[in-house]
Amino acid sequence: MRHTPDYVLDDVETVRALVRENPWGTIVSFVPGRGLVASHYPLLLEEDAEGIVLVSHVGRPDERLHELGAHELMVIVYGPQGYVSPGWYGTAPAVPTWNFAVAHLHGTPEILSDDENLQVLDRLVAHFENVLPQPYLMRHTLENAAYAERIVHGTVGFRLRVERFEAKEKMSQDKPAEVVDRVIDALGEPGPYRNPALAARMSRVHGREQGA
Repeated sequence: MRHTPDYVLDDVETVRALVRENPWGTIVSFVPGRGLVASHYPLLLEEDAEGIVLVSHVGRPDERLHELGAHELMVIVYGPQGYVSPGWYGTAPAVPTWNFAVAHLHGTPEILSDDENLQVLDRLVAHFENVLPQPYLMRHTLENAAYAERIVHGTVGFRLRVERFEAKEKMSQDKPAEVVDRVIDALGEPGPYRNPALAARMSRVHGREQGA
């Protein structure tokens, strides 16, 4: 990742929050004789762990593709991102840019037992289902629980203790306050680049309430 000191994100808790709020990751490995391989899966934080610890699973074909557990891999997590038009700045000269939050998380995964993997799958389903009016949990019925226990053998769970990370949050920190306000307002307006999530992230980074 390009090193831009103004945008470096080195606070562990902020990176944990980024993962928590955006639980979808791209897993990238370099496999000798095969080169770079990538897969995409949901993931969760182990909230009680020290540092950044992720748990997830892959399908068995992806386990073989990555040679999971044999070497270091990188998980990429994205937060809100989007185009920023120079026309919103109200100043000249200006050029277009892209605002974003992203983290590259490095570590060697630990393979989970089938029982641990089932627990992680249970947590993943509960995490996404519990916000619904009628959550469809993995053990929703005896029949569903039995089905989950059969299909778990087609997946491989893992725990990734992040040994190092690179993260960046580019949210117009190099712009004057009045320009930041105009960008936030523009991102909230109807149009092709309406992006309320990015506007909210910018508001948080700049310590202001959106629309205030």
